[in-house]
Amino acid sequence: MAKTAINLYSVRELDEPLLEILDRVADAGYDGVQFSGGLEEVDPTEIVAALDETGLEPTGAHVDIGELEEDLGEAYELYDETLGCASAVVPYLDESHFDSEAAVERTAERIAALSADASEFNWPIHYHNHAHEFVDFGDETAFERFAELAPRVGIELDVGWALVGGSDPVELLSRYGDRINMVHMKDMDAEMEEFREIGDGDVDMQACADAADEADVEWLIYEHDEPEDPRASIETGAAFLDSL
Repeated sequence: MAKTAINLYSVRELDEPLLEILDRVADAGYDGVQFSGGLEEVDPTEIVAALDETGLEPTGAHVDIGELEEDLGEAYELYDETLGCASAVVPYLDESHFDSEAAVERTAERIAALSADASEFNWPIHYHNHAHEFVDFGDETAFERFAELAPRVGIELDVGWALVGGSDPVELLSRYGDRINMVHMKDMDAEMEEFREIGDGDVDMQACADAADEADVEWLIYEHDEPEDPRASIETGAAFLDSL
């Protein structure tokens, strides 16, 4: 049974201190939390104390690729050794990194090299998709090509963006399950390419949860990029994931 978490990007507009947000996340019933930037103004030791007090477990952290490449050792020290994030996720690369086969090859080489460097710390690197990775190259998508060229890079599948990109997230979970230990449970209106509260969009969340369970995925991570009410969304996400 997968554990549940929330990506803190979902509550970036919530005007509360991080430590209070962690209390909200724990009170809502999540097992863990995914950090996604925003740690600059907080003493890491206070975050560690809050995690210990609430019982929240950190998942793999979203860390900008520039930060990882600039000083991988420093990023590892903060996220892994201090906060306990056992892996890192490259959260975003823009469309230019996937708009041609040559671009995909360069992108795969870049992230594979980062992953090889991080292996010296025994710190796995994952990639989080949006929709633009699913450009159709004819016999395969850019995402498929990337996955083939960088086989040691983990995948954090975002089911909502995968659906918007024209792919079946359930099929992707089945195909790449051995490389996935975190899934972003994001709901979308696929035609409008708009965010929806979980359970109100076009993603078959139960089927995704079942496929994740079949693949022995460790984390189901709630994310809503633009919630109308971030406080309420914290509660809604936890309750929905618990119902699956």
